[in-house]
Amino acid sequence: MDATPLNEAAVRDALRGVVDPELGDNIVDLGMVDDVKIGPGGEVVVRVALTTPSCPLRGQIKAEVMARAGALAGVSAVDVVTSSMGPEQKAALMAKARWKASQRAPKTTVPARARVLAVSSGKGGVGKSSVSVNLAAGLAARGYTVGVLDADIAGFSVPRMLGVSGQLEATRDPDDPERKLIQPLVRPIGAGELRIVSMGFLAGEDDAVMWRGLMLNRALQHFLEEVAWGDVDYLIVDMPPGTGDIQMGLARMLPSAEVLVVTTPGQTAQKVAARAATMARKSYLRIVGVVENMSAFRCSHGETYELFGHGGGLRLAGEINAPLLASIPLEPAVARGGDSGEPAALDQDSEAGKAFSNLVAAIIERCPVVQMTSCSARVLEALGALERTTVPVAPAS
Repeated sequence: MDATPLNEAAVRDALRGVVDPELGDNIVDLGMVDDVKIGPGGEVVVRVALTTPSCPLRGQIKAEVMARAGALAGVSAVDVVTSSMGPEQKAALMAKARWKASQRAPKTTVPARARVLAVSSGKGGVGKSSVSVNLAAGLAARGYTVGVLDADIAGFSVPRMLGVSGQLEATRDPDDPERKLIQPLVRPIGAGELRIVSMGFLAGEDDAVMWRGLMLNRALQHFLEEVAWGDVDYLIVDMPPGTGDIQMGLARMLPSAEVLVVTTPGQTAQKVAARAATMARKSYLRIVGVVENMSAFRCSHGETYELFGHGGGLRLAGEINAPLLASIPLEPAVARGGDSGEPAALDQDSEAGKAFSNLVAAIIERCPVVQMTSCSARVLEALGALERTTVPVAPAS
């Protein structure tokens, strides 16, 4: 049998075995192999572009390229030339890496039918947690089962804002006795219920959680992989501010998540919030829309004061090409609700309560949950019921 001829395609195929351990893919598919040249005597020169000139993996990648290419028949020598990527090449590489990561999402306990909404902002102080708990409470009041994940590990506030206290406990998984699952704390609201997980149920309210990014990301992983969420309709994730480790971890572990961007009316907050939208899109997450919080204050005399500026929600919506779903007025009822554990969304007599109701309606319209009403779902349910009730029958003689 003739050996495979030595050509550029053969060398590139061999280099698919060289994997960048940080990016989790081979250097050919990532676009890191800039050029391959083959001399008349079998001399191979491979040009590899690295993300940075001081890449700590430079030596490892170079050695693996030399080994893989050198193992090909007809190769007499291998030389590896490294360079650093330009901005456009680096952006293309990161886009490929994020896409690959989104296709290798780990298994979580979040049901596939659940709509996952990551409530995000570029900066702190815009009322992101307030929007999260009011949205969750409003959905539960309409009969939905809603998971609430407080992903702001170090800055948790959800327990107090929802009026829930206690300790998280783990129990045996009935489907796998060797495994334990964390049980969320439950608060019934109307015809629905909230299932809540927060670091606040593990640490004291006054404790400072001083963890680095790796530990914070690991905590998020525990909350997604080891919590008995059950058959929730929605999972509301109260994200920490910014575009850091938790945000990247959520995009990797829950690539089906959708992002709700919160801003205040001022231009500074709007510009920072746009970064959260940019990160979401770079991570291949859908942006559901924008919520403008603290939009205006109306005093008892009927005068309206725009204390935090004007128009930031609409400007942001236009900038990121997403709908403005709601403008939440600056109203004492929201702060009182957060302190007392009774979200303003449950008070339809307040202007904020009505605004949150509009937000809930918009979310239900744009992110409807999948009901078990399809033919396939009905068949599966019937088969499950049959397996639970059927008793063995002796064969006919």
